[in-house]
Parts: sequence; structure tokens; C-alpha cells
Amino acid sequence: VQLQASGGGLVQAGGSLRLSCAASGNTFMVNDMAWYRQAPGKQRELVAQITVGGTTNYANSVKGRFTISRERAKHIVYLQMNSLKPEDTAVYSCAAAIASWQINLWGQGTLVTVSS
Repeated sequence: VQLQASGGGLVQAGGSLRLSCAASGNTFMVNDMAWYRQAPGKQRELVAQITVGGTTNYANSVKGRFTISRERAKHIVYLQMNSLKPEDTAVYSCAAAIASWQINLWGQGTLVTVSS
């Protein structure tokens, strides 16, 4: 399975962006999907996760501002990011649980930069 993320870019504080991630290959093995981010000098953190059934989980820092969703048939996961803040600046990576109940595959990241 491969994960390909897109949609990053530069946005002003208060703006919005939508990230997309498409899974390809043996997609029948894809269970939960998630978005992680890593800011410069910081550890990678979970931003949002969504199960096959659509149950979602968010980091406290993004609750109410970000929404994760997925198109199961197309094996695509989205992250709608609203009311962006400079502290949201990071490399965002798509991730998935492949033939597992734990996240075990990360794709290449896409850079999100929020200017003040």
C-alpha cells in the first residue's frame, strides 16, 4: 500500500486548507486512517484519526477547527482545516493501519505554512 498526500500550501491565519490522501495498492488491507503533523523542532503528533466505520478522534488543539473524513470506496481521506493558526504550521503526513488495528504506515508529508 502507498499513501500520497496533497493540498498543503501557504495560508494566512484564519484561513482554510483541505488536505487529501489517496491510498493505492492492496487497499483492501487499509483499516484506520489518520493525519499526523510535525513542526520544526517538535515531535510528530496525531492530529486526527478515522476508523473504517467513520468514528473520529482529534487532538485537543484542533477540535472544532479540523474535520477528518474518508471516502471508503475510493480509499481517500481528507483533512479540512479551518481557522488556521500559525502554530498549525507543520509537515502533515497521512497514515494508515495496514492489516492491523494500529497505525503502521506513513506517507510522504505535505507542508502547511500559516502566516500571522
